[in-house]
Amino acid sequence: MSLIGSIVSKILHPFGSSEAQAAEATPSSSKPSEVQAQPSSGGGSAPASTPTSGGATSGGSVDVEAVLNDLAAKNPQKLNWRTSIVDLMKLLDLDSSLHARQQLADELHYSGDKNDSASMNVWLHKQVIKKLEENGGKVPADLKD
Repeated sequence: MSLIGSIVSKILHPFGSSEAQAAEATPSSSKPSEVQAQPSSGGGSAPASTPTSGGATSGGSVDVEAVLNDLAAKNPQKLNWRTSIVDLMKLLDLDSSLHARQQLADELHYSGDKNDSASMNVWLHKQVIKKLEENGGKVPADLKD
């Protein structure tokens, strides 16, 4: 699997299969804290969906920030996934070496100098966030450019 595929999969599909995702996103009567959907009347708006423990909303999109914050809270290292591609990759237990980031740059068609790792890293982080959103992830506004 490609690096970008691994990143997207680990964040947006943490359960590995669509059946597991559907099971996690489906409200169950054994979970009293979840809000049950109510039929909407013609002119009213539907109630807001609330994220489940896995970060998915009832609409099927995954709250990227919630998933990553949850992983960060469980990680013994203090990782700044919001701005660092290296920390984001570490948080996902992926190789964050320069070689791996250069491979990710190739996958995402980076046209800059891959030896200028600072510029490449900033670009990579933005592109990864963009790919997460393109693949159905709910990305906080402050991470979009």
